[in-house]
Amino acid sequence: MRTTRHGAEQPPRKQRRALGIPLALLGVGVVACLAAALLAGGGADAGRPAGLPVTAAPAGVPADSGSPAAPAEATTAPTQPPVSSAPPPPTATPSGSPRTTPASSASALASAVSVGSLAGRVKPGVGNQGVATAYEAADGNGACLFGPSPDLMIAAMNHTDYETAKACGAYVLVRAANGASITVRITNECPLPCAPGQLDLSQQAFAKLADLKVGRLPITWTLLSPATAPATMSIRYKDGSSQYWCGIQVIGHRNPVATLEVRTAKGWRQLPRTGYNYFLATDGNGCGGTVRVTDVYGEQLTVDGIAIKPDVIQPTKVQFARH
Repeated sequence: MRTTRHGAEQPPRKQRRALGIPLALLGVGVVACLAAALLAGGGADAGRPAGLPVTAAPAGVPADSGSPAAPAEATTAPTQPPVSSAPPPPTATPSGSPRTTPASSASALASAVSVGSLAGRVKPGVGNQGVATAYEAADGNGACLFGPSPDLMIAAMNHTDYETAKACGAYVLVRAANGASITVRITNECPLPCAPGQLDLSQQAFAKLADLKVGRLPITWTLLSPATAPATMSIRYKDGSSQYWCGIQVIGHRNPVATLEVRTAKGWRQLPRTGYNYFLATDGNGCGGTVRVTDVYGEQLTVDGIAIKPDVIQPTKVQFARH
């Protein structure tokens, strides 16, 4: 009876094992699929340093969905603005369109550039210390070769600060320790041993500060951009100038001249300056053409129609701005 009973129960056990095998296989398949998915997901970031965000697709959109990328929300935008070496423009401008720099910004930029590269030792806004001496100025002509001066409120700049005629024509405000002051124009050079900072004033100018018997007077002085300058400046070609060689001089300028250029077939050509205050084109290229003059503040003035007329002062219609 025991054998018969066992023989009757055998088929149900076989059916249960047959049903359990497919279920086990199905479970293994699910686990394998999940593992493959995890491995595939990890492979998408393979080679990217830890901590960097995924930028291939927006949040919430599968990378393989084929949907167009949605605009990034404000909460996901970078919080740090792009680093810039200059302040942003006052008004937004579409990308690629021209932008006009405000006049105030252009002036500030011009001043910064001029002080750093255009001005020589005599710089705008920089005080200088030295001593004042006096000399007999005669008619006021000197190393700058301006010719006789309309007044004798003039001075000779020491050799160091004269700097190959860069100081020629500069207006300088001179102050003495006793409170007296005078404005003079640089028309001459005081050769060595005149020390840096020293001004050799005309006797007429020195007498405005102290008695001539003082001899040497401690002073401070600064570059000035005066309101009383001539209404317009002038251009003069040196004697002997022609289409083959020429020297060009600027006269009556409010601010010191930093550079002088002439227009040639290949563009603007900057001429070298001599110690006697002429700019030379030794091969004649540009002589008799358009002239462009730049002051120590960076302002540029262009002059047309200046013919080669040796030793003739030719007035223009322009003048540097006051600073």
